[in-house]
Amino acid sequence: MNMIRTAMLLAFMTALFMGVGFLIGGRGGMMIALLLAAGMNLFSYWNSDKMVLSAYRAQPVDERNAPELFQMIRQLSANAGLPMPKVYVYDSPQPNAFATGRNPQNAAVAASTGLLQRLTPEEVAGVMAHELAHIQNRDTLTMTITATLAGAISMLGNFAFFFGGNRDNNNPLGFIGVLVAMIVAPLAAMLVQLAISRTREYSADRRGAEICGNPLWLASALGKIAGAAQVVHNDDAERNPATAHMFIINPLSGERMDNLFSTHPNTANRISALQQMAGEFGSGSTTVSGAAKPTRTARSVPKTGWGRGSSEPRKGPWS
Repeated sequence: MNMIRTAMLLAFMTALFMGVGFLIGGRGGMMIALLLAAGMNLFSYWNSDKMVLSAYRAQPVDERNAPELFQMIRQLSANAGLPMPKVYVYDSPQPNAFATGRNPQNAAVAASTGLLQRLTPEEVAGVMAHELAHIQNRDTLTMTITATLAGAISMLGNFAFFFGGNRDNNNPLGFIGVLVAMIVAPLAAMLVQLAISRTREYSADRRGAEICGNPLWLASALGKIAGAAQVVHNDDAERNPATAHMFIINPLSGERMDNLFSTHPNTANRISALQQMAGEFGSGSTTVSGAAKPTRTARSVPKTGWGRGSSEPRKGPWS
């Protein structure tokens, strides 16, 4: 159902983009908008991962300089049946993580230093499993396309302000068309982008819990990350707000409510869904190698982790 809903929203976004072009310049404007969308999507398809990783100055890690994290993601990838993604760490005290890449064969996951320092290995496993779920569900590509189209629609809206009132531009609706292109279309594009983001988060939570084997690890992690995000700023995210939807929790300050303008669902609702899912798992669920089996409450998630406040992660059950 989520895939059908996402496909419908993407189709609406594409139609909206072409519609804005039509309002500005008639059929010619619609064709120009279509060509522009194709060019922007082609560029983002090949370069979005590099752009995002560069924006956060993420550094690649491997078995030599981050053996615990690397081996954990290798095990989780095997659980999910995915190729091993590239692994990155970016320097930020705010605990958070994101995934990027056009497909599972060309994907990357990135964790902040704050995530590795503040969360237990079990909680980190839940977070990284969530990001692998985004890769498996092709959400990284979907969100790149929607972000690109939303930005392009807003850009066309700006064009309408300068060129929409010209009588010779084939604008079929005149001033009303200009207003729609300037105000209504960019707002609709933003709402569609946010709706897709929120839809995919619930799906990734569920699949991530299946990959790591314990929904309560992710539930516990979400609570910690959401609490820290309100008091620990991510300066790079504040400079690049268009990337906020890529993170497991909105990295921007002041995001609390589950409303039309949220990039993520309400954290309490996500935790509740995961706790309900934990009751369905029972004793037969799969787990990451060496980790504890699912428990009944998020509070009982093991605390034998990398340790809070340490500059280097301590060895956990995946080392």
